[in-house]
Amino acid sequence: MVVAIKDLVKRYNELLAVDNVSIKIKEGEIFGLLGPNGAGKTTTINILLGLTKIDAGKVEIFGKDFNSHENEIKKHIGLVPQEISVFEDLTAYENVMFFGKLYGLSKTVLKANVKEALEFTGLWERRKDFPTKFSGGMKRRLNIACAIVHQPKLIIMDEPTVGIDPQSRKHILESVKKLNERGSTVIYTSHYMEEIEEICTYITIMDYGRVIANGTKEELKGLVASDEIAEITVEGTNFSMIDDIKQIDGVKEAVNEEGVLTITSAKGSNNLGKIINTIADKGQEVTNVDIQKPTLETVFLTLTGRTLRD
Repeated sequence: MVVAIKDLVKRYNELLAVDNVSIKIKEGEIFGLLGPNGAGKTTTINILLGLTKIDAGKVEIFGKDFNSHENEIKKHIGLVPQEISVFEDLTAYENVMFFGKLYGLSKTVLKANVKEALEFTGLWERRKDFPTKFSGGMKRRLNIACAIVHQPKLIIMDEPTVGIDPQSRKHILESVKKLNERGSTVIYTSHYMEEIEEICTYITIMDYGRVIANGTKEELKGLVASDEIAEITVEGTNFSMIDDIKQIDGVKEAVNEEGVLTITSAKGSNNLGKIINTIADKGQEVTNVDIQKPTLETVFLTLTGRTLRD
């Protein structure tokens, strides 16, 4: 385990910000941390960074107790904060160089790593420019370059795509995947569900300071999916066809509205082939099949009763 949190508690006076949270993050994961505002995500991340002291529980990173090995552990963590944290009066190159020096890299290694970080984020050709000349997306990429210059084993990304254009967002998401492929474990928080769905291999959902669900995308979707719904567009229908479909194992309901059959089946019925064959046996042509599946948004709303930005 890269990160092992056990029974974590953090209070702010009467507010219980983190309530007996236990989280495990395996090496090589892109770990998604989801929750509405006030769920305890930021407090948990700040604890992992050593910015917030805990009231109870235990935190191990890289298999070592954080309290006993804090300085050693921090050398191998990179942070991409939600707010852009670069110096406007330093060039892109000087910014990455500055953050690299904070980690005590030797001169030779530092120069090589700065170049690699800027090339990785697509900013090497703009290394002499100041951030004031950069777009919002380029500043975000510079933020990432500063966070990875020391080649950390664990990268924490807190809302790294806020307020940027779709092209820059795509570039950053691809960068996250590449960093992971290069060996970094990533903790990723976002208000964009589609980002979490696209890149995260494991997800934890927090609310009111507690972990309320863990799992892969499919495991989480399975928590809320009790039925499977198929919308099948056909050329012409008849009542006997609807009756025959209702007799198929697993089918709960079949409704025809203007040539669109909405068929509700029990979860795991695996009866779509039989349904389509039944339609064909009646001499009807299927022109479209749309399988409605729960999304991560559906899971989140079901479990928390709130949207992610609440």
